[in-house]
Amino acid sequence: MTIQRMDNVLIVVDDLEAAKEFFVQLGMELEGQATVEGPSVDRLVGLDGVRSDIAMLRTPDGHGRIELDKFHTPSARNADPNAPVNTLGYRRVMFAVTDIEALLARLQAHGAELVGEVVQYEDKYLLCYVRGPEGIIVALAEQLS
Repeated sequence: MTIQRMDNVLIVVDDLEAAKEFFVQLGMELEGQATVEGPSVDRLVGLDGVRSDIAMLRTPDGHGRIELDKFHTPSARNADPNAPVNTLGYRRVMFAVTDIEALLARLQAHGAELVGEVVQYEDKYLLCYVRGPEGIIVALAEQLS
């Protein structure tokens, strides 16, 4: 048996509302929100006394999802929100987009920062990395040909 698909990527945040707004501005749709807690959650994640608020967002095509998680208990551990892209661990998720410049302007109007520059890769793509709330990095890729 093999995997069927990638279901979602989890991002732990402190400011759930700011993170949700960032991904909505990116073009994702809020699928739902819930508070999760109890023995089954504790057993699943290997922590005691878990209580967290989650928000699930999906891409417009319905195939990709981001789960945002705000832990109330136990408290989330701090990480460097300005860690560079070569830091060990999960560092970014990439989205295929149209009109990268307009999307970048919309994200920057809501506080996102361009990490490097918008670059053209051969005659195939415009690419950039954007840092959103709490250091979340997303990559944007606009196909040219």
